[in-house]
Amino acid sequence: MPEKPRLRVGLIGSGFMGKAHAFAFTTASRVFDLPFELELHTLADATAELAANAGRALGFAHSTSDWRQLVDDPQIDIVSITAPNALHKEMSLAAIAAGKHVYCEKPLAPTVADAREMTEAAEAKGVKTQVGFNYLCNPMIHLAWEMISGGELGDILGYRGIHCEDYMADPDSPFTFRHDPTGGGALADIGSHALATAEYLLGPISQVMGDCVTMIPKRPNGQVAVRRVEVDDIGRALIRFASGATGSVEGNWIATGRKMQHDFEIHGTKGALAFTQERFNELHFYSVGDPAGRRGFRRIEAAPDHPPYGSFCVAPGHQLGFNDLKAIEAAGFVDAIAGRTAEPFNFKAGQRIQTLVETIQESSRTGRWLVV
Repeated sequence: MPEKPRLRVGLIGSGFMGKAHAFAFTTASRVFDLPFELELHTLADATAELAANAGRALGFAHSTSDWRQLVDDPQIDIVSITAPNALHKEMSLAAIAAGKHVYCEKPLAPTVADAREMTEAAEAKGVKTQVGFNYLCNPMIHLAWEMISGGELGDILGYRGIHCEDYMADPDSPFTFRHDPTGGGALADIGSHALATAEYLLGPISQVMGDCVTMIPKRPNGQVAVRRVEVDDIGRALIRFASGATGSVEGNWIATGRKMQHDFEIHGTKGALAFTQERFNELHFYSVGDPAGRRGFRRIEAAPDHPPYGSFCVAPGHQLGFNDLKAIEAAGFVDAIAGRTAEPFNFKAGQRIQTLVETIQESSRTGRWLVV
């Protein structure tokens, strides 16, 4: 059997998402029959010591404190970017100019203009791109899409989507890059997931009415100083889909007690679906076709019947995890690089989400419905 060609990965950042990217490539190469052998080549981080320690722990052959050195290395084929949001544009454009495929965490860029520039650069260079929206890789989310597309819910009447966490709920927690205007706020940081899921399931959102609020106006910034917060802690929107369905979405990072609430409910003329990321191996389905006295939401458990669950586990109900979804995302990107499939969620798709975010923010400022 001929040896597969190699794809060498360079990773920028070794925090939460940096580790997730490293685990994703490692797992994907073992779970899926990929068209390439994946090699963890170089890890870049803020200091040489941090990069070296993380590189050893995550299985990279090399490390550096200069991300530009990583991008310019002719041996590297994929650049994974998990640095703070404000750096995504500069790093992505440098990687694209060097002819690398780019896997960048969301939000793609602080502004639509930046995202468009990155998209156009990638398209002009002919490289493949991926934006990190791994919740869409959940087999149960795909099952929901199949059921909706297949007419099992009938005509869609309403949608409610929410992404809530509490990692910013403490008013004494410090100012971070996420509180900077270039970080985007709660709507861009986690509400983007709710928006991406809504459009994945029901198609394009055509109009929005936004309400973005800052509930904690100041944050500690060092031992004595405080800094004003200008981004939203909660971003909400009423939405209208091009299909005629209506609904709402919310992104909230001060939702006390919530660690990972990425939920939706969809109501149709024939049935309904309910989902929560807190139990993301389950999808709940209600059918109006059930006889009177027997109606109620039934639980559908993830199983090998829901690809690619079976690639991870042969037994139903044993559950996938967050990093498994990231591995599915990485595998889809590698397949796209090989030309097997279209890019699952490329920079143009990321630009679309940023367009929704900015339109909701503008609607909140102006107090009126806006066309997307």
